[in-house]
Amino acid sequence: MEHLFEKIVAGDIPSYKVYEDELVYSFLDINPLAPGHTLVIPKKKYVKIHEVPDETAAAIGKVLPRIARAIMKATGCENYNILQNNGRPAHQEVPHVHFHIIPKPNKDSGLKVGWPAKSISEGEAIQKRIVET
Repeated sequence: MEHLFEKIVAGDIPSYKVYEDELVYSFLDINPLAPGHTLVIPKKKYVKIHEVPDETAAAIGKVLPRIARAIMKATGCENYNILQNNGRPAHQEVPHVHFHIIPKPNKDSGLKVGWPAKSISEGEAIQKRIVET
């Protein structure tokens, strides 16, 4: 069963496409936080970033800066956020990996982020588990 982004890639749902290659599709967000708010997605559906094959991840990584430059030039905006969420508790609304490129033209437009930072605890133990995995 196709989901929203798969239907957009297939052309079954119209989009304002800004980029496409064999592995990646990019289009304007229909509910933008600022003018130029764009999504960059793998054409094939993967729910979370760790599921994306290296080749597809590299293709996304290669085009993200290119698309960001184009958005900044088109909007005249110098600042922006790139956001990618994994899982509904982490605010992923569409179960298909997607990167938001969100221009930040001023303090009131674009992404607003709260960052409840805490002190690192058990840093060495966590580092070791990550490195050994």
